[in-house]
Amino acid sequence: MEALQFIQLDVTNGLYLFIVGFVGGLVSGFIGSGGAFVLTPAMMSLGVPGIVAVASNMCHKFPKALVGALKRARYGQVDVKMGLIMGLSAEAGVLTGAHFQEVIKQRFGDIGSNLYVSVAFVVVLGIVGGFVMRDTVKTMRSGTAEEEKPGRLALWVQSIHIPGTMVHFSSLGTRISILFTIPLGFATGLLAATIAVGGFIGVPAQIYVLGMSSLMASATELVIAFVMGLGGTIKFAWSGYVDIRLAMIILAGSLFGIQLGAIGTTYVKPYMIKLVMGVIMLTVMVSRALVIPVYLAQLQWMAPMEPATMTLMKNSSFLIMILALALGAGIIVFALIQGRRAAAQESAPLAPKPAT
Repeated sequence: MEALQFIQLDVTNGLYLFIVGFVGGLVSGFIGSGGAFVLTPAMMSLGVPGIVAVASNMCHKFPKALVGALKRARYGQVDVKMGLIMGLSAEAGVLTGAHFQEVIKQRFGDIGSNLYVSVAFVVVLGIVGGFVMRDTVKTMRSGTAEEEKPGRLALWVQSIHIPGTMVHFSSLGTRISILFTIPLGFATGLLAATIAVGGFIGVPAQIYVLGMSSLMASATELVIAFVMGLGGTIKFAWSGYVDIRLAMIILAGSLFGIQLGAIGTTYVKPYMIKLVMGVIMLTVMVSRALVIPVYLAQLQWMAPMEPATMTLMKNSSFLIMILALALGAGIIVFALIQGRRAAAQESAPLAPKPAT
């Protein structure tokens, strides 16, 4: 196996990773999808090979997910049974995806790994992010933002009865065949081992396919992330791809952010979770798309590029990724402040009427 060269860490890079970890934790606690979709590109922007960024991301992920799951369980938002069932099937997906990563790394090196991770980001973020944003805008325009109802697909899934496979889930208030949850969990794990975040499939799948509310889906995803993160870390670490320094720095920042994000979910309307998810997904997608031609040129799969052009595209990708972090954190903090203010006004005692 080709020897890995982990990046040099200085104070500036360490502080940058800590801040990125905080924002990633904030997003993770809020939407439950791990926040890794900002952490993986953030590490790659420092020169970390794609497979190392994914592996280190998964390593920091499972303890953070456990903290977030426990926090949100206190608010009654976690369906533990659903999380464990999907988590176990996700574990199979993680092992399969990690094998793909190692094969690509061995055949095409770090650049091939970077290209694979970036293309996966663009495809998944474009499809899922676009769908989530369209649904969010539709919900906001309809004026029914206060209430979430299962869609047609979820109602159809809930109507299917397959003997011997039906399990009751309290979050849905009905029984569903695990033959539907197993492939969703497998796909979630497969994506997690590819780009270090499976919540892009796990959360939307629980909402749109199974009929779970946004709050419950985002919280239950933390249980799934813990289960598959633990297995993925062991798998990648066995092959020497985990940079424990990166994992510990972003974990330190994440543990602060995830608790604030979890608190934020108790004050906001459900569609805000979808809004944050959609905005960050589409912004990060643009960031990753910009560097794909650079990797293609480096692999000599397209015409060579001038060094100045490569630098410009990499820097632009980095700045757009920073914009994604700022947008996500800004929306969450703004929603949290507004929600707390509204809650305070509702709980304030009514002023006594003046004597007549």
